[in-house]
Amino acid sequence: MPSLHDATRGRILYGGDYNPEQWPEEVWPEDIALMRRAGVTTATVGVFSWARLEPRPGARDFGWLDRVLDLLHGGGIDACLATPTASPPPWLGERHPETLPVTADGTTLWWGSRNQYCPSSAAYRDHAHALVEDLAARYAGHPALRIWHISNELGPVCHCAETSARFRDWLRRRYGDLDGLNHAWGTAFWSQAHSDWSTVTAPRSAPYLPNPAQTLDFQRFSSDVLLECFTAERDILRRHTPDVPVTTNFMALYKGIDSWAFAAAEDAVSLDLYPDPADPRAAAFAAVNHDLTRSLAGGPWMVMEQAASAVNWRPVNRPKPEGLLRLQSLQSVARGADALLFFQWRASRSGAEKFHSAMVPHAGPDSPGHRRIRALGAELRLLGEAVGTDVRADIAVLHDWHSWWALEQPGRPSARITAPELLYAWHGALWDEHLTADFAHPEADLSRYRLVAVPTLYLASDAAVDNLVRYVHGGGTLVTGFFSGIADPTDTLRPGGMDARLRALLGVHPQEWWPLDDGATVRCDSAALGPFTGTLWSEDLRTDPGTETVAALNGGDLDGTPAVTRTTAGAGTAWYLATLPEPPALRGLLADAARRAGVHPVLPGLPDGVEAVRRGGLLFLLNHGERQTEVPVQGRYRELLTNRSTEGTLRLPRYGAAVLRPETTAE
Repeated sequence: MPSLHDATRGRILYGGDYNPEQWPEEVWPEDIALMRRAGVTTATVGVFSWARLEPRPGARDFGWLDRVLDLLHGGGIDACLATPTASPPPWLGERHPETLPVTADGTTLWWGSRNQYCPSSAAYRDHAHALVEDLAARYAGHPALRIWHISNELGPVCHCAETSARFRDWLRRRYGDLDGLNHAWGTAFWSQAHSDWSTVTAPRSAPYLPNPAQTLDFQRFSSDVLLECFTAERDILRRHTPDVPVTTNFMALYKGIDSWAFAAAEDAVSLDLYPDPADPRAAAFAAVNHDLTRSLAGGPWMVMEQAASAVNWRPVNRPKPEGLLRLQSLQSVARGADALLFFQWRASRSGAEKFHSAMVPHAGPDSPGHRRIRALGAELRLLGEAVGTDVRADIAVLHDWHSWWALEQPGRPSARITAPELLYAWHGALWDEHLTADFAHPEADLSRYRLVAVPTLYLASDAAVDNLVRYVHGGGTLVTGFFSGIADPTDTLRPGGMDARLRALLGVHPQEWWPLDDGATVRCDSAALGPFTGTLWSEDLRTDPGTETVAALNGGDLDGTPAVTRTTAGAGTAWYLATLPEPPALRGLLADAARRAGVHPVLPGLPDGVEAVRRGGLLFLLNHGERQTEVPVQGRYRELLTNRSTEGTLRLPRYGAAVLRPETTAE
C-alpha cells in the first residue's frame, strides 16, 4: 500500500488549502509565483468545491480544476486533491431533504453552512460516490496529484429515520437478536425491553436520563457509519490510483470518531491543530495532539491545517506574536510531522471564515505575516533528514474512545470528570518533566514501554485488563488513575465496583467514590512527595497487605485513607491514584515512577518551558518561554537552521528553536 513517504519523497511538505474558486482566474498565476517564493511544495485543492464541480445534478465542471492543477504542476507544486463531500451544494438538500441531518430533538439542519449531510443517507452517498468516481477517473494520471484528501473533519451525526434503520442493522450484526440487545442494554431497568425491532431507534430527546448502553452503542455506530463513508470513497480512489496515498483530517483530541479505527484504514494520518496563542499551556496542548497523531500513524504524520496567525472562531482571536508560528511548526516536526499545511493559502474576502488568517493575509504578500511564511518555508528545506524518521518514547499513555464515550455520559458520580482534562493533565506533567510519550490502545502490545500511564479507563474490555496484568507481571511499571476498570464494554459495572483482576493487580479495593465539588480539594500527606492537594476526586480506599501507601488523605471524612498507592506484581510495579494531584505533585509523582522504571529526560538540567525531543538522529530544542534562556547540551553539535557548531551551552531567545545534529571529530 502507498504511504506518506510516497508523497514526501525526502522533504517536508509545506503549503495549505488553496481555494482558487474564490478568486478571479487572473489571480491564479500570481498565487503560483508567490507559492514558489514561499517554498510551497503542496496545495490542498477542492475541499469545498462540490457546488463548483457539480453546479446542477449530474453536471460536471472540471475545466477550472484542470487549469488549476496544470498551473500547480507547471510551478513545481504538488496537489493534495480533496473529495468535496463534506459540504454538499444547496440543490442536494432541496431535491433530497432526506440527506439533511436531524438532531435528537427532531430539528432538521439546513444548508447555509457546511457538513449538512446525514452519513447514513443513501441519496447522499449515491451523489457523493458518483462525483468521487468521476473526479478520480479524470485526475488519476495527472502529474500534480500526490495525495488524496477525503472529505473534511468527518463528524456529522444524524438521528433521522434512515439513520435508525441503519442503526438497527448495525445492532443486529452486533447482538444477533433482541434477547442479546436487551441483555446488553440492561432494558430490565425502567421497563425499556424491546419486543420488536421497530421500537429500536437512534437516541432521541427523552424526559430524563437516556439509556447509557443505547447512547454508547449509538456513538459507536456513528463513528462506524462515518468510517463507512470514508472507506467507500477511499476504495473508489484506490481503484483508480492504487499508488497514491489517501488521508482525511482529524481534529485535535476529537470525541466524535474512534481515531484508532480510522487510522488503520488510512495510508497517512493527518491532523488539524490550532493551539490558542493566548493559552500559556498551548505547547503542552499541542504536544498531546502531536503524540496522539504520531501514535495513530505509527510514525510520521501530517499537519493538514494550522493557522498562520489568528483564527476566527474563538470568543477573542489573538494573533501569533513574532516567532510563535515558527516555534509551533518546528514543534510539530520535532514530534513526527512530515507535512506542515495551513488553512488557508489566501485569506478569504467573504464567507464565515474571512477573518481567519492565511499564508497570504489581507495585508498582502508585502507584509510581516507573509514574510514569516517565506522564512519558514526556507528553513524547512534545511530539515530534509528528519523526514521519515521516528520519535522514540519509553512511555505510553493509554487512550480509548469507547471508554471516553462511556465516561462522559450523564448519571455518573461526577459530571466534572472528562477524559481530555485527565489526558492533558497527565501528559502535560510528563511534558513538564521533558519525558516523551506515545499513546497506545489499551489492547495494544505494551512490552516495549518501560512505563504505561492510564489517566482514565472507565470502560475496559477483558482483553485490555488482561493486557495490563500481563504487562506488569512481565516487568512493566503501570500508573493508573481513579475510576478505571469500572465497566465492561456494554457499560455494565464490574462486580465489586472495579474489575477483580485490576483490584488484585493494584492491591486496592475502592469502597465508595467521593467526587469533589468544583473548587474543592483534599489535603494529602506523603513522605516521598511532600504535602499536596488533590482535585476532582477522592475515594474510600482499602488496600491489600503489602500495598504501600505513598500518600494519604489528611482531614475530612476520609482522614488517613490512601490517596496514592504502590505495589509489586510479578516482576513489575503498579501505582494507583485515588485523586488528581495538583500539577506540581502529579509531575513529581510521574517523574518518580519514570525514574524507578529507568526512563529519563532527553537532556538533564533543562529549564522549565524548554522542550527537548529526539527525532531520528536530530535533537530539537524549543523555548516556549517568554524570555531568553540557556540550555546545557552534552557534546558538540551542528545547528542545522544556522549551520553553526555549538557545544556546552546553547542560548535560545524567546520562542527560539534549534535543531542539532551530533558532529563527529572529522567535522
